[in-house]
Amino acid sequence: MTTTPTDEPADSSPDPRPGTSGAPGAPGTVGTAGTAAELADAMTRAIKRIRRQTGWRLEPYGITPGQARALRMLAHVPGCETPDHAMRLSDLADKLHIAPRSATTVVDALEEAGLVERSPDPADRRAVRILLTEAGRAAVERIGQVRDEVAQEYFGEVSPADEEVLLRVLRSAEARFLAAGPPRR
Repeated sequence: MTTTPTDEPADSSPDPRPGTSGAPGAPGTVGTAGTAAELADAMTRAIKRIRRQTGWRLEPYGITPGQARALRMLAHVPGCETPDHAMRLSDLADKLHIAPRSATTVVDALEEAGLVERSPDPADRRAVRILLTEAGRAAVERIGQVRDEVAQEYFGEVSPADEEVLLRVLRSAEARFLAAGPPRR
């Protein structure tokens, strides 16, 4: 049997340290820094593949993955088609974890494509709000379909029970990470 880095090794020699099995950091080792690093590597590969497939599928619509994220973020704001409920550009940048200048570039491209409109903020004349257009709402629907297709293809062989476990573990890890405060740079 040929093993891959994510397969259990056929023969795990016991580690002399209590609470471990196999060599430190070896595949299948439970609870070690090596296993966490291997998990991070596997997640990075999965994210890259999913993002690449999503990007290829969005290309015919003229939408990049970054623009898709921005449209989805805007669509989650109730009433995002009206000036009173539209999201401020600065809030969009914060939610996307990008610099305001980068958000401006994304919104420029979306506005040029007719997917969003800028509107002055009635509460602050210096601020700009971003409104999702009807074409933008249709793009969000297409983006959702593409995301679902790519996810089904990638996770198609994973059981629903395993998907639930993976999702629960990732949500728990994210919650612990965020609770620890801002990461050190």
